[in-house]
Amino acid sequence: MAECSFFWSVADRLAEASAQATTAQRRRRLADLAADAPAVDALVVCQGDACAPNTLLGEDGRWSGHVDLGALGVADRWADLAVATWSTEWNYGPGWEHVLLDAYGVAPDDDRTAFYRRLWEVGS
Repeated sequence: MAECSFFWSVADRLAEASAQATTAQRRRRLADLAADAPAVDALVVCQGDACAPNTLLGEDGRWSGHVDLGALGVADRWADLAVATWSTEWNYGPGWEHVLLDAYGVAPDDDRTAFYRRLWEVGS
């Protein structure tokens, strides 16, 4: 991971959002979010917008690729998992979040999920 030149860390995302913030209220909200950041669970290469429409499946129903890689970078795996699980509800209805996490091999983490969803909302 150290040799990857693309980063999508909490600090990088908040710095970019802060640089684009046009109000003091938004900058305070970003600072509050930074203070709530959880410890990194596992660094991986994240897609950056891991929603169902950006995930390609083959005819056999298995994963074959991703599109829309403009935010790709090294980050905590929950940065993608939080959005991917959210997307299951948007795209397929309730009840699929645990199926995705089971397939990925992790237990739900409500705190990280909530944090990374808030971060995604302010940074997207």
